[in-house]
Amino acid sequence: MIVLWLLVALVGVALIVWGAEAFAEHLSVAAVRLGVSAFALAILLAGAEPEELATSVAASLRHTPAIALGDVIGANVAICLVALGVGAWIAPLPFGPRVRRYAVAGLLSATLATILAWNGHLSRNNGFVLIGVYVIFIAVIWRLEHQPPALGETAELAEARAQPNGRLGGELPYVIAGVLAMAVGATVLVEGIRRISGVEATQTRLGLIIVGFATAFELVVLAWSSARRGISEVVVAGVVGSYAYNVTMTLGAGAVARPLVLIDTTRLHTTWIAMLAAMLTVIALSTSGQLTRRAAVTLLALYPAFVVLTLLTT
Repeated sequence: MIVLWLLVALVGVALIVWGAEAFAEHLSVAAVRLGVSAFALAILLAGAEPEELATSVAASLRHTPAIALGDVIGANVAICLVALGVGAWIAPLPFGPRVRRYAVAGLLSATLATILAWNGHLSRNNGFVLIGVYVIFIAVIWRLEHQPPALGETAELAEARAQPNGRLGGELPYVIAGVLAMAVGATVLVEGIRRISGVEATQTRLGLIIVGFATAFELVVLAWSSARRGISEVVVAGVVGSYAYNVTMTLGAGAVARPLVLIDTTRLHTTWIAMLAAMLTVIALSTSGQLTRRAAVTLLALYPAFVVLTLLTT
């Protein structure tokens, strides 16, 4: 049975890799033909994390709130430290004033979520508040980014503009298929890991480390794939969008499905702070307008520290 679920997890990884490749390869042309910037398209599509939402709702309905909360915290730490670290190691990631504003907005959303969940109880009303915050976040992003260019587009986007105009239908299905493949693959991967690991016995730790990293793995692959292709702003957009999505829509949906109530209200305090510190670190390292390889070393080195901290404090 363990071998079977290991194979299921490997299928999930394969879907994630294919989805990341399809998304990165066809995003630029689709963005040009839609008349929006790559940043806007990526934050709307890659930022939406259906597998995170599904995991949170399923954990909530199965009376395992520690998994729902741990998944959100663990995934956000992983995408800040590992996804951005991998992307910045391959190529410098642009992090100008506009991206920084969105990162700060995501950090404020995360601070609100931390305050609401600090006592170990996230009610349905709080869930609706968080969902509303994400709707406002996306509405503002769409309004600001509807006219290109947004952040000084990369070579691939410039190349896409130089191509003759064609039908949108030729590129957009690949972008959407890539997102769907990443979502399905991450969901399958999480289920395989759950079955192998016996999550019920150690819900908090496995939610923070195993499930959190597994659901963030698609963005790690996306960061590698996009940075390798030179679409580096897509990496930043995907992480900023996912960070905000996880602490608002994902967490909110879980609380709406069933209020999230922890028995030990202090178990996640340290890791909530670590999640905020992860984004603060990213912002601090980007003061030069980009995340460099030196920043990548710092980010990647901090993730094992987070794992040790989780094992010691939860």
